[in-house]
Amino acid sequence: MITPAPVTELRTAVRFPLHLPVCVRSADRERIGETADISAAGALLAVDLDLEPGAEIEFTLVMPAEMVGQATPLQVRCTGRVVRTTCAGGRRCAAAIIDEYQFENGG
Repeated sequence: MITPAPVTELRTAVRFPLHLPVCVRSADRERIGETADISAAGALLAVDLDLEPGAEIEFTLVMPAEMVGQATPLQVRCTGRVVRTTCAGGRRCAAAIIDEYQFENGG
């Protein structure tokens, strides 16, 4: 009997299980959700939006002041695209690659 080779994980960056508030926009829709995890290359977004792989999205997350060593929260505005969607624990999730990001003060 031949045993199949184990599947190798292709992620290029360490993921951190951060649950941060996020606003996700796609086409003419916008919803509030939270990150399930995040890395330098992408994020898993728990948001009630019906997103398809390949969809271009913009999302803004808010990093708490104490997390970034500032007096005020830091907003990070990201543009990217959905690479896959899942439904886990009754939550819709979209995994997105971050193509560009910009830091903004305030939150």
